[in-house]
Formats: sequence, structure tokens, C-alpha cells
Amino acid sequence: MSKIVLAGLGGEKYIPLEERTGNESIVYFTRDLSAAGLQKVYEKVNGNITGKIAVKLHTGEQNGPNIIPRPWIQEFMKKEAPKGTIVETNTYYDGDRYTTEQHRETIKVNGWTFCPVDIMDENDTAMLPIVGGKWFTEMSVGRNLLNYDSFITMTHFKGHTQGGFGGSNKNIGIGCADGRIGKKMIHTAEGSDDQWSINEEEFMERMTESTKATIDHFGKHITYVNVLRNISVSCDCEGLDAEPVVTPNIGILSSTDILSIDQASVDLIYALSDKDRAAMVKRMSSRHGFRQLSYMQEIGMGNSRYILIDLDNDEVRITPSDAVADVIPFEEDDR
Repeated sequence: MSKIVLAGLGGEKYIPLEERTGNESIVYFTRDLSAAGLQKVYEKVNGNITGKIAVKLHTGEQNGPNIIPRPWIQEFMKKEAPKGTIVETNTYYDGDRYTTEQHRETIKVNGWTFCPVDIMDENDTAMLPIVGGKWFTEMSVGRNLLNYDSFITMTHFKGHTQGGFGGSNKNIGIGCADGRIGKKMIHTAEGSDDQWSINEEEFMERMTESTKATIDHFGKHITYVNVLRNISVSCDCEGLDAEPVVTPNIGILSSTDILSIDQASVDLIYALSDKDRAAMVKRMSSRHGFRQLSYMQEIGMGNSRYILIDLDNDEVRITPSDAVADVIPFEEDDR
């Protein structure tokens, strides 16, 4: 597809909830940013999590400040997935997780030592089919992904240098693609000397197709949790170099619909005051990040409309504005 057509897909434009069409999925919400809150939302969406369980989270660069707190995950694994395994892949960029040896050291530094951690591309890769994509018919992932029966997506929602935002889609699409082949397929145009030559709409579409390979593989045995806390415009892959957090903490979401949970996360940001949402809105729109959402809908990965359920108040239906009504505005001293 030509660049002219791609530029017309509107990835820089946020589509309000009232302008969306189609079916609705359920998204659960709690303001309880704690280990207990994490378990509360997960228990609403764990019905099909069986067998050997993979838990995909961003374990972060060394001493990264914004990742999901380690004690929350430790408690989660103990109570909800005692035989589960945290899964990751090596990075495409040369950093603390580029080689398996470096990655293992970073895992140790960041304290992910309370359960097994599987670097899925440590020894080999595998190709998963992609149905209905425009860029790929298959995606290269860490081979060990094939060893699991169920997949829990545990995502720190934040900004992203190329994706605009990093939600469940980014966590899977980049996080399961292996470090040398799959990530190159997503990031680098064939024959280019620029490692990061693919961006805006094309990047969103390639990343999303990579995600589709994994979620199609697991079928109904996959679920999603997004933690909206310590939201910087930077991804956790930037570690200590991440931009300062200037967005208020909001809460935790869960769903069995990947599009609905990422869309709801974006909607909660948009429901904040102009001041509190400004940095994230600029980051998402400038990178054409909303193409992640529209493309997920186009290729049948979920619904952009959803029913938001308040787990803190008798499971009533609420709006994103209701959800953030009592959010404490960000102050300079909160950094």
C-alpha cells in the first residue's frame, strides 16, 4: 500500500466513544492501585485460563522506575498463577536485554526472581500464521511461546516513542516477536539501513498483525489487564531515561477483548482534564497511535465500544468521565 493511502487512515485522530459503531464488550475497572486491586480485576476475566500459564509483562530495563511494582506481581503469581511463568523476549535495540545473558542479569537486578522467567527466544524461534493481515502472513515469535496453554497479558499502560501508547497490543505485538527476526519484520523496511524506518500507520498495522498471530494462537485462553499508573510518555524500555511522569494515576482495567481494553485505557486518558492529559494526547496523536485501535477493529480483533463496570461500586455501569472523576490532579511534586 502506498504512503499516500496510509497517511489518510487517520491514526492521528481520536474518535470519541459516541462516534463509534458495532458491538460492545465488557471492561472492568478499579481505582485500587494495589496487589489486591490487580487480583480483583483479573478474577473477573480468568475463566478460560487453564493448563500451563504464561504471564507477559514488561520486566523493564535495569532499575526502570515505572514498571508494574514487583511486589504486586509476586503476590499475583502466588495467589492466581502459582505454577505460572513470566515470559519475555530479547530486544531489537542494543540495551540491557539485547542478549539472553544481559536479559538474565537485568531480570535479576529488577527482582523478578520469585518465579520462573522464560526468555522465549533464548534458543529458537517459531512462525505463527496471521489471517487477514496486509503486511504479513506469519510472524516470528519466541519458540517457547508454543509451550503454553494460556496467556495472561499484564500491561503497564504508558506512552511509546513509536507507537504513541503502549497497551496490551504493544505488549504482545512487540513483546512476543523475537528479538532478531520478528521485531525486525515490524520495525525495519526491507533493505533499509535505518533500524527504525517504519513508523506511523504502517508501524501500527505491522505491530497489530504481530499481536493477532499470538491471540489467534491462544484463542479463548488469553486475557488482558492494563495498569494505568506512573504513566510517562516514554515506554518502560527507556528505563531511567524515560520522560518524567506528568499524568495522574487512574486505576486498573481488565477484559477478554484486547481492543476494548486498549480503547478504554485511551478513553480514560482523554477523560482527564486538559492539563493532565496534554502530554499523553500529544504523544499518541503525533505518532498516529490511534491507528492501533482502528486497525484492530478492521481485522476483527475486538470491539471499540464497551461497557465499563465499576468494581468499587456494586459493579454499576459507568463512563470514562465517571471513572476519573475523583482522580487527584497531577502536581509537580508528584514526580
